[in-house]
Amino acid sequence: MKLLFVCSRNKWRSFTAEKIFEHYDMYQVRSAGTEQNARIKVNAGHIGWADLIFVMEKKHERRLKERFSQEISGKRVIRLDIPDEYTFMDEELIEILKIRVSEIIEVPE
Repeated sequence: MKLLFVCSRNKWRSFTAEKIFEHYDMYQVRSAGTEQNARIKVNAGHIGWADLIFVMEKKHERRLKERFSQEISGKRVIRLDIPDEYTFMDEELIEILKIRVSEIIEVPE
């Protein structure tokens, strides 16, 4: 299964999620951001590639729907509701990501 994690700048939240979930053999994982200055800027290729798209906030979901309406049609977009108040690999962020994502897909111990 191919997982795409999206936040604003792809420096903290989505990049942390990529680093956590890329260790599970059952998943292929990428991350990207919606802002112009994102580390990796989300594009139509990312959307087309992904089986599941996880966004951190409502604004990310809205931006994807605005910019990639055709590509995102029929895709499952899950909002994790994780605010931009964590740094890369923050222990609390890791815990929240694992809990919220495990409500949707299997996350091995």
